[in-house]
Amino acid sequence: MAEATGKAGEGDVDADARQTLKTLALSGALEEPTKLSCSALAERLAVSTQTASRRLRSLEEAGLVEREMVGDGQLVDATAAGERLLRREYADYRRIFEGAREIQLVGAVTDGMGEGKHYITLPGYMRQFRERLGYEPYPGTLNVELDEPSTRSRAELDTVDPVRIDGWEGEDRTYGPAFCWPAAVEHGGARYEGAHVIAPERTHHGQDKLELIAPDRLREALGLDDGDEVSVSVEE
Repeated sequence: MAEATGKAGEGDVDADARQTLKTLALSGALEEPTKLSCSALAERLAVSTQTASRRLRSLEEAGLVEREMVGDGQLVDATAAGERLLRREYADYRRIFEGAREIQLVGAVTDGMGEGKHYITLPGYMRQFRERLGYEPYPGTLNVELDEPSTRSRAELDTVDPVRIDGWEGEDRTYGPAFCWPAAVEHGGARYEGAHVIAPERTHHGQDKLELIAPDRLREALGLDDGDEVSVSVEE
């Protein structure tokens, strides 16, 4: 589990900014930088030009879009964070109209940096693992590098209520909160139930990295080596 770092997340924008992001995506900004004037955006949103400009600034400040000014307008490009926010919105609507489903994430086992063992075994976290997950995790995490489709789908985890692990204060520093999602891990026909995907509230890891904890050492339980493909299932 990586140390919590970073600035406020993309989920902090308001409904108007989300609507603006969706309009930009419908204009092609997810695929490539799209030329768009504030007046044209204002017309599509049925707002004033000043309001459209303000919403674009809000999206840019939140890291959801990037802009480049050109002679007759601007090029607007949705960032990876912007795409994640839209995918969470999409997942919410799927749950409304299609009901709960299983989120499948696929990736390759990788060698971690040893941070997981350090953070997992800290007493402030371990006490909460026992109380809220019902077990004491093996001291370490299984690290998975997700494939490209799963990296995009990972945002769907944000639509599933996690088990929250609260932040706490040690003798010399403060440790941030984390979230856990019940998961099953499969490899080569074997399936391990009772694991959890774990993610700090703020992390320097990219969206293509996944960490799992379990009562047992998952590498031994499933006979895993670096490079082996695993499938991680999280039920909504």
